[in-house]
Amino acid sequence: MPIYEYKCQKCGEEFEVFQGMADPAVKSCKFCKGSVQKLMSLSSFQLKGSGWYATDYGGKKAATGERKKDDKAPETEKIQPPSKTKTEE
Repeated sequence: MPIYEYKCQKCGEEFEVFQGMADPAVKSCKFCKGSVQKLMSLSSFQLKGSGWYATDYGGKKAATGERKKDDKAPETEKIQPPSKTKTEE
C-alpha cells in the first residue's frame, strides 16, 4: 500500500497517511481538522536487475570474435627458411 503525503491549508502541518489506492482521499487535517492538499513527493522506487537500461544497455561490448578499432591484429611471425648446413652446400 502506498504512503500519501498531505499538507494542511490552515495550520501548515504536513503528515503522511498509509492508505490503499482505492481508499478515498483525506479531506481534513488530523491535527486541526482544516482542509488538506495532497502533495507530490519523490518515489523510492528503483528498477533493478537484468532487463533494465542501467544494467543492460549502459555500455556496448564488442561481440565475440569482433575487435575494437583500437585493437590491432597480432602480427604474423615471419617464417624464415631453415639455414643451410654445411652438408647441404
